Amino acid sequence: MEFKDYYDILGVKPGATDAEIKSAYRKLARKYHPDVSKEGGAEDKFKSVNEAYEALKEPSRRRAYDQLRAGGYRGGDEFRGPPPNWQGGADFSGGDGEFGDFFESLFGARAGGGRHAGPRRGRDVQAQLVIDMAVAYSGGSQRISLGDGHGERTLEVKIPAGITSGRQIRLAGQGNAGAHGGPAGDLILEVVLREHEHFRLDGNTVLSTLPVSPWEAALGATVTVPTLAGNVELRIPPGSDGGRKMRLRGRGWPGKVTGDQIVTLEVRVPKAESDAQRELFEQLAREYADYDPRA
Repeated sequence: MEFKDYYDILGVKPGATDAEIKSAYRKLARKYHPDVSKEGGAEDKFKSVNEAYEALKEPSRRRAYDQLRAGGYRGGDEFRGPPPNWQGGADFSGGDGEFGDFFESLFGARAGGGRHAGPRRGRDVQAQLVIDMAVAYSGGSQRISLGDGHGERTLEVKIPAGITSGRQIRLAGQGNAGAHGGPAGDLILEVVLREHEHFRLDGNTVLSTLPVSPWEAALGATVTVPTLAGNVELRIPPGSDGGRKMRLRGRGWPGKVTGDQIVTLEVRVPKAESDAQRELFEQLAREYADYDPRA
């Protein structure tokens, strides 16, 4: 069996704070999540990151692991199992095969009988839930499939309106089964918003880009603008430059304070594909011979 350096897996130093470990875990979990990442071996890396975080997030497990690591072990070294006086598994209800042999040898070793044979609550399970921005905006429900040692199960997850990346949804009793009649743990889902082709989120402000024609920008126009709540009409003032930002009040992200939507104008110039079209551009150039957009 191979010794695993959980600090190296998370890319943190052994003296990292709990906050630094949690931040590194969230970053890597998002990067390698099978629903998001297109990298080869992403699923295995995702499982490895989850295992490392499970080992280090709880203080007593981390202390026990640090003592073992202080004996000179490094990632890749041959490991024949914990010493006889090992105390690392006393607070873990695992042993369900979700993690690798190395983890189970350390933290699943005492999941059974002895002085811990009374009812024990099952371990909480953490996973990521990738949600479309439109669903997160309006709320709704989403089905997820989870695999464990007893097969695959499907759950219906209620999505509260206005939820954002990094927030958690807790499903009571949907974690690992308890031991000796103890209650099941919870399923904790960390939300990740899937990128949208038209909208970006900055706090409670929704950002979007609106293509307009040169004559709409020059003469002014009323155009249709998509928002997450449906289309609205926007009046573009005459003489608007590309890059101009226009605010749609109350069309941003819902919450205690609903944000606005900021629309950035993008002037699109059509191609001159016929003689008549080229003539129009040439006429425009003559009419504006004194205009220098770089002045």
